[in-house]
Amino acid sequence: MAAAATMAAAARELVLRAGASDMEEEEGPLGGGPGLQEPLQLGELDITSDEFILDEVDVHIQANLEDELVKEALKTGVDLRHYSKQVELELQQIEQKSIRDYIQESENIASLHNQITACDAVLERMEQMLGAFQSDLSSISSEIRTLQEQSGAMNIRLRNRQAVRGKLGELVDGLVVPSALVTAILEAPVTEPRFLEQLQELDAKAAAVREQEARGTAACADVRGVLDRLRVKAVTKIRDFILQKIYSFRKPMTNYQIPQTALLKYRFFYQFLLGNERATAKEIRDEYVETLSKIYLSYYRSYLGRLMKVQYEEVAEKDDLMGVEDTAKKGFFSKPSLRSRNTIFTLGTRGAVISPTELEAPILVPHTAQRGEQRYPFEALFRSQHYALLDNSCREYLFICEFFVVSGPAAHDLFHSVMGRTLSMTLKHLESYLADCYDAIAVFLCIHIVLRFRNIAAKRDVPALDRYWEQVLALLWPRFELILEMNVHSVRSTDPQRLGGLDTRPHYITRRYAEFSSALVSINQTIPNERTMQLLGQLQVEVENFVLRVAAEFSSRKEQLVFLINNYDMMLGVLMERAADESKEVESFQQLLNARTQEFIEELLSPPFGGLVAFVKEAEALIERGQAERLRGEEARVTQLIRGFGSSWKSSVESLSQDVMRSFTNFRNGTSIIQGALTQLIQLYHRFHRVLSQPQLRALPARAELINIHHLMVELKKHKPNF
Repeated sequence: MAAAATMAAAARELVLRAGASDMEEEEGPLGGGPGLQEPLQLGELDITSDEFILDEVDVHIQANLEDELVKEALKTGVDLRHYSKQVELELQQIEQKSIRDYIQESENIASLHNQITACDAVLERMEQMLGAFQSDLSSISSEIRTLQEQSGAMNIRLRNRQAVRGKLGELVDGLVVPSALVTAILEAPVTEPRFLEQLQELDAKAAAVREQEARGTAACADVRGVLDRLRVKAVTKIRDFILQKIYSFRKPMTNYQIPQTALLKYRFFYQFLLGNERATAKEIRDEYVETLSKIYLSYYRSYLGRLMKVQYEEVAEKDDLMGVEDTAKKGFFSKPSLRSRNTIFTLGTRGAVISPTELEAPILVPHTAQRGEQRYPFEALFRSQHYALLDNSCREYLFICEFFVVSGPAAHDLFHSVMGRTLSMTLKHLESYLADCYDAIAVFLCIHIVLRFRNIAAKRDVPALDRYWEQVLALLWPRFELILEMNVHSVRSTDPQRLGGLDTRPHYITRRYAEFSSALVSINQTIPNERTMQLLGQLQVEVENFVLRVAAEFSSRKEQLVFLINNYDMMLGVLMERAADESKEVESFQQLLNARTQEFIEELLSPPFGGLVAFVKEAEALIERGQAERLRGEEARVTQLIRGFGSSWKSSVESLSQDVMRSFTNFRNGTSIIQGALTQLIQLYHRFHRVLSQPQLRALPARAELINIHHLMVELKKHKPNF
């Protein structure tokens, strides 16, 4: 139905455009046809106008012809006029039917119209009401804005009043002096806790009043007088209390550390004086410095004097040098005349003074040592003296920083005001003692004691003694180097001919060097110092030269080698016992000992087996040069060597072993030399066998008399000493 209506509409449009004149003849004038209620509106159509463009009509006709329905109608051969009339008729019928439907529903339409009219009235009234509401809301919005502005202003005024109230409250609280404060300051003893609490309150109020006065607050004048009187009273009581504590230091046999600890509980007293009465604070500080300075000086002068009375009576003197001749008067290694004697070149147990346990051990008590007739070397006295100085200085520095509220350079200056005289006295005493000190081991131990005490002071965070340690080292190092140089010079200037009778045993000067060098090396290993190693290197060179000079006094090379080996072995043994195996001294003497031992073995084998050695060397040289034929002329010599060795080697080896054991004081060294000699003898005889295996000597009849190598080795093992 819808497709038919669409096709009818299209056909109608085509007919109206293409055949308007034909339709007018059949239907009459426009709008007069049967069933048409509205005339065809063509507007002001002017078909005679020159402006009418036929091309546009053609375009529309062409466009309508391309319509699918028009194409379908044209294809089926429908008569458009007839079809158009049919469509018009159907439309009129439908229109009439629609009118009848409207007439039937007229009452409902009228009712709907009335309802719409009523709704319009209601909506109009609603519009009026909403307009009134809108105007009311506009007025309310302006009132709300006004209230917001008023509220903001009230909040600002409230905050300002609260701020003013807080400031005024702080000001009033800071200015008002409560009765509890007045009572405590005037009546309470300074040792009571409430006095300290109220003193802190008074200090805070005084600071607040000073601040407000600087701002020009007039109310401060009302309380200034009261605070000043309370401040004067508090200053007076505090001054009397602290001075009383300081004066208690002066009582004989008083342990000043106890009142110092008590003062630390009331360190706020000095802070109060520092902030409110600087003159009194300076007075107290000066009195403390004067009192403690005298006490420390007196204590340390007395302690140092009594401490030096328990030193060994026999100490090193100017002539107690390494290169000085060993006489009956200067018996370094003889039995000491006293039960306890300070050694000069040996370390012994003296090195324990720098061990961690001994370093911070309790200080020596001189009168106890005197009652027990105990004596100590200088380094032990030095350790005790400086450990007491270190301990008291650290405690004093920390007390000064905490009680007098100082730090940095100010703390250093105040510390030196207290301890300066004591430190100067100690330095002068050390300088005086070192002027006549020739004990290099003692001085070197003192150096290492200072180095360790300096580390302890650094761990305790007490830098005030750094300058003192540097001054002490500036005294000890030059003296140590001087003593070492004196020993070097003494060894260099020693004349072997003035040493009296000589023997091949280790010389006492080399023994002194070995003990002395091992002592310094073992001490220096803990905190190495290059300068010390350089000085020891110079001393070692001079000792080596001295040993060579003494060895030159012997007539035979064998005795010279025995002397050199004994001395090198002794020095090496002592050094290896105390120093590290990889030290330069140990390595140097080990090389010297090996070289001289090899030379001695060759010298030892030369008398009994010299001919055999010479022949083997000559024969090996000939074989190497390709001249082995020349060995044919040596048959008689070879025969003599074979028979001579077979008849005398046992007695020669026995004599050789006895000679070695008599020549060397160290049996282990002698055993090693014998083993080396026997090993070299076996190697020599094995080389002799290889020479005789050459074609030129292979047919020699005497070869049958050769001793078997394995048999010789078994026999030589019987001569190996066992210890």
